[in-house]
Amino acid sequence: NSKARQLVMELARQLNFHPVDMGPLSLSRYIENIPIQLFPGWKGPVLAAVALSIFFFGYSFARDIIHPYVKHKQSDFYKIPIEIVNHTLPSVAITLLALVYLAGQMAAAHQLYSGTKYKQFPHWLEGWLQSRKQLGLISFFLAAVHVLYSLCLPLRRSERYLLLNTAYQQINANVENSWNEEEVWRVEMYVSFGIMSFGLMCLLAITSIPSISNSLNWREFSFIQSTLGYIALLIATFHGLLFGWKRAFDEDAYRFYLPPSFVVSLALPVCVILGKVLMLLPCVGHKLHQIRKGQDTTNQAELCEMHWINHLLTDGLQEVIKPLDILT
Repeated sequence: NSKARQLVMELARQLNFHPVDMGPLSLSRYIENIPIQLFPGWKGPVLAAVALSIFFFGYSFARDIIHPYVKHKQSDFYKIPIEIVNHTLPSVAITLLALVYLAGQMAAAHQLYSGTKYKQFPHWLEGWLQSRKQLGLISFFLAAVHVLYSLCLPLRRSERYLLLNTAYQQINANVENSWNEEEVWRVEMYVSFGIMSFGLMCLLAITSIPSISNSLNWREFSFIQSTLGYIALLIATFHGLLFGWKRAFDEDAYRFYLPPSFVVSLALPVCVILGKVLMLLPCVGHKLHQIRKGQDTTNQAELCEMHWINHLLTDGLQEVIKPLDILT
């Protein structure tokens, strides 16, 4: 009974609740199962994170473990628990962060193509947009674990042996000063950019908490999640580029003809950043701004066609109504 339904909804509003009409009584079984569902909005993001983790782990394993063993009979399997995992974590984290903002660019492209913001997004894009918060939080978690792994790298016994071997080799080579100005600057900037990007990701994660986000107005929330989010992605990309430095152009770095891991992991973030630059161009940004303000820029031919269809339908109804009036 629609009247009874409206009466109950009005009573709920008076009690300061926000009623939602979930449909007929046949959906009650589904509605009763909602409170006991286990993370219903996290299935897709978690599967994406697991799939990317398997891919990047296997990619690093093939390049850094299998290749030395096949080519030089060198056993580097000790690198799996720390080093290979620490290569996988930042690759997945920055890819997920790029996917967060790629969804918004796909939505903007859909609006530009349609010429209106009132056309419904495809089902896959709508689900992607609704999963951005979960993707961002998983990215933040992986970045935080990457920070912990990186801090533990000097504590490994293998790292101490490598340091002693390097010092012994320098003594035998009679090298008194091994200072490399370029490497010093690279590592200093690489670490600095990593700290800045992680700090911004912390801010993004904190503002996604409902109690924090509810205290911000829409402009403040949009500035933090969009503007600062893109800055975090840009700085994280610089962090990865400084980590790789010249290895992308080194022939020996292409093991099994595969590029280094940082090249693969930075491909999508670089594309997202270039897409954002394209969206900021005046010819594109102004049109997108007008569409999001409510302007409908659909094709005029379609509007004219709809106008003529309405006109013909109106004339046809009038031709039908006239004989009825005569008979009456």
